[in-house]
Formats: sequence, C-alpha cells, structure tokens
Amino acid sequence: MPTTTVHTTYLEQTDASDLRPARPPHAVDVVRAELPSPAFNRFLFTAVGGDWHWTSRMDWTFDRWSEYLNRPGVETWVAWQQGTPAGYVELDAQPDGVVEIAFFGLLADFIGRGIGGHLLTVGTARAWDLASRWPQRDATRRVWVHTCNLDGPHALANYQSRGFRIYQETDKDEEVPATPPGPWPGARPSE
Repeated sequence: MPTTTVHTTYLEQTDASDLRPARPPHAVDVVRAELPSPAFNRFLFTAVGGDWHWTSRMDWTFDRWSEYLNRPGVETWVAWQQGTPAGYVELDAQPDGVVEIAFFGLLADFIGRGIGGHLLTVGTARAWDLASRWPQRDATRRVWVHTCNLDGPHALANYQSRGFRIYQETDKDEEVPATPPGPWPGARPSE
C-alpha cells in the first residue's frame, strides 16, 4: 500500500455566536435520528465516507456501533431531500462542555446542491444546544472538527465559512490505498 502524507486541519468555535449560517436549500429537512441504529449509522458512514478513505469504523461490530451510539450526547442529524438521505453530521459530546463534529458529509449524488453548508449550520447549532437535550452533559463551550487532504475538496472552506477557526495542523505519513474503498464492494464502475 502506498504511503501518503495526510495533512490534518483542526478547527474550532468557542462561542455560539461564531456560527455563520448558510442559506437553506430548497426542500431539505435536517432531522435527528433519535433511535440509535447501528445499521443506519454504518450505512451513512460508508455511503458518505467510502469515496474519501473513511475506514476507521469499517471493522466495527454491531455491538461496538450500538455501544457508541447509545452514549449520552452522541447524536446523528440527517439531511433528507425528497425522502432520501442526502448526508449527515454526527455529534460526540465530550467532557467539560466540548462537542466534536465526529463525522460530516454528503452522499455523492447530493454534492453541489447547496446542502452541505446548511447541514453543517444545523449540525453546529445542535452542537451548541446539545445540553438542552442531554441534561447530564455540561453546557457546550467549544465545538471542534477536523478534516484532512483525503476529505472532500470543499470541506475546509465550508468549515471556515461557517465560522470555524484553525487551531492546529499536522502532517503524518500513513498507508492509504491508491483509491478509496467506495460505499460498498463493487460500487465503483469498471475503468
């Protein structure tokens, strides 16, 4: 497997007023998946991340997904367009009022429709008010996210447009397949 330098950018907001909302697109609803569903979250992870080398959870078992999704303060918010899932944002509440946007992205068919900025706006706003749904969690005082050069080419610009500020950048050599795995085996057309 070839070695690639992965450049990771870490961004944060430290006040809810940092959020700069995007204009909502037509006919898109962003709804919380309130019932933890390992199958649905795994679908979202592979459907969105398969084109961007997201492999960190590919070997998770059903039980591991279930344990993670049932933690207080883990939320999945899904963008729907005409009844079809278009993308998602996953929030992970951490100690001391910190919320990570653990995963965020769109399914390939929905990229370029103006959905990403709106989904990130809603997800970030929900990170800021997360404690209102999870009283055992501290009030949010910081929201953070990371992206890298293996993610979609517009991810970093979208985060910055929504008011996230860079606080750290790192480079690490990693073994990365020459092509992303795709959303499921055989999903890529023959070349």
